[in-house]
Amino acid sequence: MYIPPHFAEADPAVIAAVISEAPLACIIAQTETGLIANHLPLFQAPGGDLIGHVALANDMHRLIPADQEVLAVFRRGDAYVSPNFYPGKQEHHRHVPTWNYEVVHVYGSLSFQHDEAAKRAAVALLTRGHERRVNGAGAWRMTDAPPDYISQMLGAIVAFRMRVTKVLAKSKLSQNREARDYLGAAEGLRASGYGEMADRMLSRIG
Repeated sequence: MYIPPHFAEADPAVIAAVISEAPLACIIAQTETGLIANHLPLFQAPGGDLIGHVALANDMHRLIPADQEVLAVFRRGDAYVSPNFYPGKQEHHRHVPTWNYEVVHVYGSLSFQHDEAAKRAAVALLTRGHERRVNGAGAWRMTDAPPDYISQMLGAIVAFRMRVTKVLAKSKLSQNREARDYLGAAEGLRASGYGEMADRMLSRIG
């Protein structure tokens, strides 16, 4: 990933937030049959590993060997930035359209787990936070469903753990603009319906 210095994201809290708030990653791997890509929700464990699961019918767990490097791409929001957002444009017209976005690229290797304990753990970790966010005290738990049904569902998946070897992150949020144009971009994005991105931009300047 091309990362100019002014867009490099090194704050561990920001990187963790992107992974947590945009957990549906695209996992990309080179295999004997060519490139494959799968979109899967992932959970970052305290030690840094990424945990997820894939359908048993998905050949991904058969095609990717344990020592094969894979890439997981997380993207938290993106938005078109019009030159009209910049106050400076009215004076010199030396602005062009661009795109703002936040992405994290995580490199590592996968270990697939077929035992029921690992599969139960993967499902529990992946659903706990999302259920609490959506349903609060009424969050769904695996124990809400009949045991035989859960066993049947677990039999149809394969759990995996991704051992992380490298992380590259990029926050392209108009940091290369002068202050008035930076603020103009934030307000322009807010007016375009991208309030969360505008808030993240403004939080960087206090």
